[in-house]
Amino acid sequence: MNEAAIRSITILGGGTAGWMAATLLAKAFDGQPLRITLVESEEIGIIGVGEATVPLFRLFNDRLGLDEHAFLQATMGSYKLGIEFCDWGQVGNTHFHGFGDYGEPIGGIAPHHHWLRLARSGEAAPIDDYSAPYALAQRGKFTPADPRQPRYSHAYHFDAVLYARYLRNLAESWGVTRVEGRVVDVPLDPQTGHIRALHLADGQVVDGEFFVDCTGFAAELIGKRLGTAYVDWSHWLPCDSAIAVPSARHDPPAPFTRSTALAAGWQWRIPLQHREGNGIVYASAYMSDAAAEDALLGSLGGAPLANPRRFRFTAGRREAFWQRNCVALGFASGFLEPLESTGIQLIQNGIGRLIEFFPDKHFDPRVAAEYNRVCQVEWDRIRDFIIAHYCVSQRPEPFWQAARAMDLPDTLQQKLDSWHATGKIPLLDGESYQEPSWAAILLGNGVWPQRHDPLIDALPIDMLRAHMARRREDLTRMGRSAPDHRFYLARHCQAAA
Repeated sequence: MNEAAIRSITILGGGTAGWMAATLLAKAFDGQPLRITLVESEEIGIIGVGEATVPLFRLFNDRLGLDEHAFLQATMGSYKLGIEFCDWGQVGNTHFHGFGDYGEPIGGIAPHHHWLRLARSGEAAPIDDYSAPYALAQRGKFTPADPRQPRYSHAYHFDAVLYARYLRNLAESWGVTRVEGRVVDVPLDPQTGHIRALHLADGQVVDGEFFVDCTGFAAELIGKRLGTAYVDWSHWLPCDSAIAVPSARHDPPAPFTRSTALAAGWQWRIPLQHREGNGIVYASAYMSDAAAEDALLGSLGGAPLANPRRFRFTAGRREAFWQRNCVALGFASGFLEPLESTGIQLIQNGIGRLIEFFPDKHFDPRVAAEYNRVCQVEWDRIRDFIIAHYCVSQRPEPFWQAARAMDLPDTLQQKLDSWHATGKIPLLDGESYQEPSWAAILLGNGVWPQRHDPLIDALPIDMLRAHMARRREDLTRMGRSAPDHRFYLARHCQAAA
């Protein structure tokens, strides 16, 4: 027996982050003498009227052994092929960030360069027409990609409250202990500064050797008790407010998330089987709360099903995600607006890294340092991708003018400079978004590079025309023949009424 092994983990906070941590830790350490306890209070609600994900999330459910159809039934979920961006580059502009590329490389040259060569001479259709996810999404269709020729991928939309409940049932069946209660005190070891226990309002004391902070914006452990600094990114991402509200579903659920830019922010729509999740993210310096709420409620497809909920936040992250004997996940670790649905990804990767770097009772500081480094890189790369949506827009409002005028992070400026000069994106370590995603956002907003890859000029133009025409025709056939998204859901994943 390893005497230095940690025997108990205590998670503070439920919701998506807390129960994701509980289930994956229980699965990873199954058969080992590790006690996992989750403390949460029914008095404290969880944020989320609908959650959108990226394809990476499927690996999380796979690791837990969850059946995709059963998961979507339990969470009133739907499929997601990408994000439709409306009014971002300018009012009236629409583009699609799909989970797939624009075709196959030719001679190692990325397909957006094929398109650029034809588009410069007016011989190409809009670039979205060469995207497999878009071919399905624009028609309201869905079918999984052929695993033998995966030209695209998919993710999900789901009800965050139902997902937390689903995971809770799973975690408790795997031996996780849930404790109801509200924390009133968190004593620290006087010598090490480590958290010793959680003291609850009803007098219970929940101890632990390692703690996971999933308390949302409150950051009860990592922030309030351990005093971990917060890195403020509001000078790059000035949106500081959000309002969320569910509404009745008025159309069949679309197989994509919609993001619509507004004068001082943007609005989301997430389609579920039983309703829609809606919200607005905005900068209070440019838009009042009342104006934001009016804009949100005035654009709902169906009647609101609850009172709007308002949130304040500061874009940024913790200086350290792992401090002493505590790791923070979810909003306790930082906040990036959900423009590209990265919240779940950051939780998922945070848990996965905790398992990879799991400590023993010696708490070697080098382990926490490497965990923090990898997490910081991931957050910073996603930050750059989010900022790019704002700084390339040509909208005329003061909010958007300020976004174009701001000094950018060096890592983002390097990418944009390379794109303008070559049409290529220099990828760094820890990237979540590969070149096709950058091409989707930049070309979708009308940001064309000065030139395409010169090697594509070696391909006879007639051959390139034929190649691109076949691609478009093939996708048109695929889109027409695929089942409607609603019928696919009804056949495989229909939730109980």
